[in-house]
Amino acid sequence: MNDINEMTALLERQRAYFATGVTLNVKFRIAALKRLKSAILAHESSINAALKADLGKGGFESYMCETGMTLSEISYVIKHVARWSRDSRVPTPMAQYAAKSYVKKSPYGCVLVMSPWNYPFMLTMEPLVDAIAAGNTVIVKPSAYSPETGKAIAELIAEVFPPEYVTTVLGGRAENSALLDMPFDKIFFTGSTAVGKEVMRRAAERLIPVTLELGGKSPCIVDKTADIPLAARRIVFGKYLNCGQTCVAPDHIFVHSSVKDRFIAEVKKQIALQFGEYPLENADYGKIISRKHYDRICGLIDEAKVVYGGGRDEDALRIEPTVMDGVTRADAVMGEEIFGPIMPVLTFDDAEKLIADINSQPHPLALYVFSSDKKFINRLLARCAFGGGCVNDTIIHLATPRMGFGGVGASGMGSYHGKDGFDCFTHKKSIVDKSTLFDLPVRYQKYTKSKEKMLRLVMK
Repeated sequence: MNDINEMTALLERQRAYFATGVTLNVKFRIAALKRLKSAILAHESSINAALKADLGKGGFESYMCETGMTLSEISYVIKHVARWSRDSRVPTPMAQYAAKSYVKKSPYGCVLVMSPWNYPFMLTMEPLVDAIAAGNTVIVKPSAYSPETGKAIAELIAEVFPPEYVTTVLGGRAENSALLDMPFDKIFFTGSTAVGKEVMRRAAERLIPVTLELGGKSPCIVDKTADIPLAARRIVFGKYLNCGQTCVAPDHIFVHSSVKDRFIAEVKKQIALQFGEYPLENADYGKIISRKHYDRICGLIDEAKVVYGGGRDEDALRIEPTVMDGVTRADAVMGEEIFGPIMPVLTFDDAEKLIADINSQPHPLALYVFSSDKKFINRLLARCAFGGGCVNDTIIHLATPRMGFGGVGASGMGSYHGKDGFDCFTHKKSIVDKSTLFDLPVRYQKYTKSKEKMLRLVMK
């Protein structure tokens, strides 16, 4: 679909469908989510095939990081959405006696979900699930860089939903631009900071609220008190998952100078254990999404600083898990989000200088710290600005519907998953329901000393 008139007509159909009020019924929403869950289970093999074609992901990783996480989100939302949707009573101030006060949860209306290519199924379906749970109609726009997964998503959605409720628009920049010119009630975007700025600029022209899930250079700190073998194992997992094409991957590692050599030795061991002696021959080790991104990542590798890996298969767009030592802020690899299988290792000795260095950069989406020193951990978590993170692990903080996931500053605004996802697509109306049995005259003119005395008694 690339005709602006056709897309505009589609949004108008969704607006008319929303106006009927059918999506306000919580049972209707739950039934829709159950149908979606059943369809995902029925089409898991075709979803896996699409992910394999786009990113080289094996079935285990596809379930762990894409379909499994989506199914968990659906199950959690189905269980709780009825409670989340209820009106919430709040106390009424004495000055408004007699009345009852409550918050009514209402969907925004017609929303746009724009998703990226790195986890193309999960990062499309999870915000879709939350938007449906909140009672919205949805137009989904997957990334053009993951075309096979985009097609699989479009076929899945067409099977489960009528287009006036939920539908998919495929295409590239022209379709993205056209959609951003349309009067949606909410836009949810996951992608790069640069494109996020454009989405926000275009949305601002129509005063459309946005949630932006972006990225950044997420630091990982390894203190001298850390369990070095375990830290290496978990960092290697998080860094090279999906070939490093993960928004919350540990972008670079700050290691205390006293344990740096030991840490690198353990990282080398773990790469061999997890990916084999020849990772490029590992069928479960994926590939870079496109030639453009492959060339960009290769340009960040300084051969003089490579201490492990660095091998490439240009035809297959595959790059070995690579480790670079002796890296500084001046290196090219530190000038942008890597989004690839390169691990730059930097050192630190002074915690205050480390914190100052981290805070001198744009706020990252994640921060990870490996340490057994509680004071050091709390110092970092309290004083560094970042979206979310882990202590003595990586990645897993986003894999729960019980906590919101989102960035801060340059790494995004707003959060989702579980209740936070429902709230993300919900407008909360504050309502005061005033009694008609009597009407206190204090607020009405003419104002008198006795009225003022009574006013000051109840408002202080």
